[in-house]
Amino acid sequence: MFLSLRTYLREEKPKDMSQQNEQFKKVVAHCKEYGFIFQSSEVYDGLSAAYDYGPYGVELKNNIKEYWWRSMVQMHENIVGIDAAIFMHPKTWKASGHVDAFNDPLIDNKDNNRRFRADQLIEGYAEKLQEKIDKEVIKARKRFKDNFDETKFLAESPRVVGYREQIKTVMDRFIKATGDGDMVELKAIIEDYEIADPETGSRNWTDVRQFNLMFSTQLGNIAGEEGKLYLRPETAQGIFVNFLNVQKSTRQKIPFGIAQIGKAFRNEIVARQFIFRMREFEQMEMQFFVRPGSEMQWYKYWKESRMKWHEAIGTPAEKLRFHDHDNLAHYANAAVDIEFEFPFGFKELEGIHSRTDFDLTSHQELSGKKLQYFDPELNENYVPYVVETSIGCDRMFLALISNALQEETLTSTSGKESTREVLKIHPALAPVKVAVLPLKRNEDGLVNMAKDIFKQLSFSFNCQYDDTGSIGKLYRRQDAIGTPFCVTVDFESLDDNTVTIRDRDTLEQERVPIEKIEAIVRDRVNMKQLFS
Repeated sequence: MFLSLRTYLREEKPKDMSQQNEQFKKVVAHCKEYGFIFQSSEVYDGLSAAYDYGPYGVELKNNIKEYWWRSMVQMHENIVGIDAAIFMHPKTWKASGHVDAFNDPLIDNKDNNRRFRADQLIEGYAEKLQEKIDKEVIKARKRFKDNFDETKFLAESPRVVGYREQIKTVMDRFIKATGDGDMVELKAIIEDYEIADPETGSRNWTDVRQFNLMFSTQLGNIAGEEGKLYLRPETAQGIFVNFLNVQKSTRQKIPFGIAQIGKAFRNEIVARQFIFRMREFEQMEMQFFVRPGSEMQWYKYWKESRMKWHEAIGTPAEKLRFHDHDNLAHYANAAVDIEFEFPFGFKELEGIHSRTDFDLTSHQELSGKKLQYFDPELNENYVPYVVETSIGCDRMFLALISNALQEETLTSTSGKESTREVLKIHPALAPVKVAVLPLKRNEDGLVNMAKDIFKQLSFSFNCQYDDTGSIGKLYRRQDAIGTPFCVTVDFESLDDNTVTIRDRDTLEQERVPIEKIEAIVRDRVNMKQLFS
């Protein structure tokens, strides 16, 4: 997706870039240290832009998918799910436009053979200009303090005005060039503004050329074009080619939706920013089929509905925003992104698109088979229009972790201060719901009772038993993986069958009977509360 002018000219408080970088490093380090995400094939020094989800990461990712699936399929009587194959007939990608138009502008540096996306180099140049504006604002705010008028400063500071005009000029040329598919102009922009390799400073560039993002493979032992297959670059086409199969087998009436969660693959020229942009990723998509002419009504509905979905899990409203597309894809008549403020800035998290009837019509024409719906109310056949919601599961994972990871200073009853790293993930999504901790690991009575409680709770929740440290260290470990409740079994438990249950967020500790633990935990971690 190419960014619009407003991305660079937005009137918002500048961020300290070094602070952002440090925050992002903490997120990445935390994910590895606590078993959320590992570099793929790390023993062989890793594979670029490929990651493995660890013990807690896979639990959190599964919970994200469950939340999406239940809210999308279970909570809508007119939305059903499928799981389409990754391999599809190669004509699928011809009809969808991916064979001819799924390209990124690629450019190589002749001095070091490093490969870049031309659009990202230009966007990076504009971002650096924006960073200069941000620094000017920060300096002015420190200088003038309470008397600082940011709006006036942005409009009147000669240096800032110059940077803003330069950004606008660059982005005007860039947007026109990308819209026209003009590779010569993209290189001209890079040369005119002396945009260099960000690491080496070299400006010795090749021409810009198109690079198709699809991974290809062969079908069996057949060589040549006739045996060529692609790893799907998106999950949506599996839904479109199954439109009539699903509609007839489930007897759905327009409007209705088909949802799918699955892997997709894109041969990104430059994959970056941890799991934000990978070559193998997972999508959660829903295609909503509607009567032509009603698509904008449903487009508005899904915009509002999807934003509520994000806010329901506690994502602050100020960290989310809509960004309308200025350059629409060839198949769309409206498109908007829900952007989240990652540590590296506002970036796309989810897309809502009005895709018109492009996909079904294209498959109908190339296959020669009708993909139409008979509308009994209108007594006519037509190709439905489609409103799509598409969210990257991996990006959602990163957004959750980025928002939830906090460092807090705690003061004990004696006045001693300490810090804790805590993941304040919504309890319904937490990888582990409750941890059972014996006060002493070498006391058989405590250990046996704690293990009995753990076994009983395991029927209902993903639980953890831990006796490998002092109770304080055990609490900190559970805080770091986001466990909402810790149950401590102590000597008093042996006398009266009560335990201490500790809340992750408030740190409050309550004495409760053993038989009430499950009800207390269930009330907090039940996903039902997210839907209400």
